Amino acid sequence: MNSSNNNAGPQGSKFNLRKELGRYLKYWYWFVAGAFVSVIAGIFYLRYTTPVYSATASIIINQETSNNRGSDMPDLGLASGLKTNNLDKEIAILKSKRLMHEVVKSLDLNITFFIDGQVRDVELYKNNPFTLKILKFNEKNASEFGGESYKADLNESGELSLTNLRNFTKINTQAGSPVDLDFATVVITPKEGISSFSNITIKFSNLESVAAAYRGGLQIIQEKEGSNVINLVMLDPVVDKARDIIDQVIFEFNRDAIDDKNLIASNTANFINERLDIINDELENVESGKEEFKESNRLTDIRTESQMFVQTASEYNERRQEIGTQIELVNAMLDYLSTSSNSELLPANLGIQESAVNQLISEYNNLVLQRNRIMRSSTELNPAVIRINNNIEQLKGNILQSLQSLRSTLRISQNEVNRQVQSVGSKILAVPSQEREYRGIERQQSIKEALYLYLLQKREENSLALAVTAPKAKIVDSAHSNGLIVSPKKKSVILGSLVLGLFLPFSVIYIRNLIDNKVRKRSDIEEFTQEIAIVGEVPKVKEKRELIIDKHDRSMLAESFRFLITNLQFVLLRTVNNQKARKILVTSTIKGEGKTFTAMNLALTLAFNRKKVLLIGADLRNPKLGKYQENFSNSLGLSDYLASNINCIEEFISNSKLNSNLKILGSGSIPPNPSELLRSEKLGTMFTDLENNYDYIIIDSAPTMLVTDTLIINKYADLILYIVKSGFTDKDLLEYVVANKRSGNMSNINFILNSVPRTELGYGNKYGYGYGVKKKTEFEWKSYFNSKTVKN
Repeated sequence: MNSSNNNAGPQGSKFNLRKELGRYLKYWYWFVAGAFVSVIAGIFYLRYTTPVYSATASIIINQETSNNRGSDMPDLGLASGLKTNNLDKEIAILKSKRLMHEVVKSLDLNITFFIDGQVRDVELYKNNPFTLKILKFNEKNASEFGGESYKADLNESGELSLTNLRNFTKINTQAGSPVDLDFATVVITPKEGISSFSNITIKFSNLESVAAAYRGGLQIIQEKEGSNVINLVMLDPVVDKARDIIDQVIFEFNRDAIDDKNLIASNTANFINERLDIINDELENVESGKEEFKESNRLTDIRTESQMFVQTASEYNERRQEIGTQIELVNAMLDYLSTSSNSELLPANLGIQESAVNQLISEYNNLVLQRNRIMRSSTELNPAVIRINNNIEQLKGNILQSLQSLRSTLRISQNEVNRQVQSVGSKILAVPSQEREYRGIERQQSIKEALYLYLLQKREENSLALAVTAPKAKIVDSAHSNGLIVSPKKKSVILGSLVLGLFLPFSVIYIRNLIDNKVRKRSDIEEFTQEIAIVGEVPKVKEKRELIIDKHDRSMLAESFRFLITNLQFVLLRTVNNQKARKILVTSTIKGEGKTFTAMNLALTLAFNRKKVLLIGADLRNPKLGKYQENFSNSLGLSDYLASNINCIEEFISNSKLNSNLKILGSGSIPPNPSELLRSEKLGTMFTDLENNYDYIIIDSAPTMLVTDTLIINKYADLILYIVKSGFTDKDLLEYVVANKRSGNMSNINFILNSVPRTELGYGNKYGYGYGVKKKTEFEWKSYFNSKTVKN
């Protein structure tokens, strides 16, 4: 195989675009048919496919800001429930199953209405002729019967008929009356002005599956990197439905954020109210003690008497009051931490002056909210929940440790202030003990009053923030649609259909050529080897009556043999110098390649040219010459001559009924030892005797690859014609022919390509000049009849 490739001509090593295109353009009708069928299929697809439209909306996600800067009023953390710095988290919420579940449930998208159309069913969205109200819904049965469909019909008398399209059971009732559908009880009421309708299909789908479908169809697109502008895109066959879904998604998203904010505000309000109740009781106790102290000691205006000393100690008292307030807040927060669970939110920004503690409380609340959101659609085993729980536990420990550290620091400061107060107190030893005790009572009263007023202020701030809530998602453009069909696109479908229609024939032809190992045309042989010339191409014969040509035949078959003879004359002139008969051996690799057919028509063509021709049937094992001449199969022939003692070969030669210039020496009887007969010296003597009596001797031999008979005879031949049948002979068999030529077994060998389709012929049909049967002129008819007379 490699040797043949080495001898390939230039056309075998260079890409020829014209040649490659020719392989496909000869099947142009396949491409036309494929494109036509594919485009028609595309048109039907456009006709019967439900068009899909697009709706779009734009929103801005509010960013988180801090209200603590430059303000004495701490932020309660309410706005942080509506604002965020994590845009990916908000996109995840917009795409969540829980949010889409609420959208489908709010819009009743799991219940759809269709009307029968001429081409396809059309969904009725907000245009159905009746209203359907669900009175009772069984969630368990809905999962089992959630895929049911019913055909609804209403006649003029108000009788409503519902037909289950699964089992074709029918329910008859009056319009406006409850109807039990196994999984739900519904009421169907015609709209005003509607007296009857028919062929309305009501489809009840599983809510979860519908939510999953719309969740997959919702596209969340960030305007650009780093931007908090988000575009929401929804595709649906009904434009109004797509718009409603997007608007409802935005509504449910904002409502979810408000619920989170309200949860923080509610926990903060509960904490403040609890502390107010405690402080109020303590304040009442202090005031009652003050009153009892004055009554028991008959005191009136102690302040005037101790004004000078109070001024000296006032600064320390204010500091001690501030520290005491901070210690009370820290103790209250520590008490709340010891009794609260990890799922409860901590009061945010109660006035603790330590910013690190406030920051830890804010981070803790954010993690609790995030964990609670995920838990609505997940379980405790979710890795994200476990991770957040670990972070919450760690943060809670950090907060506890920070508060304890802060309390220790405040107590140290308190002790220092007390020491200073005692230093000043030594200077007022002269003040009655009642004054000192009274000051202690007033100090306790002022601390409780300050804390009480502070908590009242925070409660009002909490109520005010709750009343003026702003949405997290601000709508830039509400849901809208341009009304253009998104899918299927007519131009794309038609173009795709056309490309597909052209690609399918191309791929079929390409694959067929790729896996085809048969010799099809002249170039297949030329690409394999240039050592052996192709002297002729014989067209494919469609009918048996065309197997034999006649003298005045002008068909492509006859012209191909005339063309063959012309080529043989040049080949023989170069190789044969004597004036004796030219001996031409016709063979092939295997049986069925047309060697007997070629030998017979070659002999006839030479005989029509007034040459004396002898056709020898040398295939002693499987003779085929008999089918071309009547009563010839039983006559004696070559095998009988070689096996007998008769030396006169002319006794075994018969006249052909097809032409007087053609003689035939048949194969004769099938011998048991064909190879031994052909090796006898009598065969060489026979060819010597026949050379002087004929111009051409055509030898029809056996296939070379199956038996050795041909290799025995070919030494007597001047020229070997090797038949290769188009569409029948494997390309691999050509290697066997080339090997025989190189070894010298068949030196003067030439190819004939047989049974070539007319589209693959190297002449005639290729250039638009074909041969056909033509009416004979008067001169041709006379010549024909004269030749018949001469033969007779």
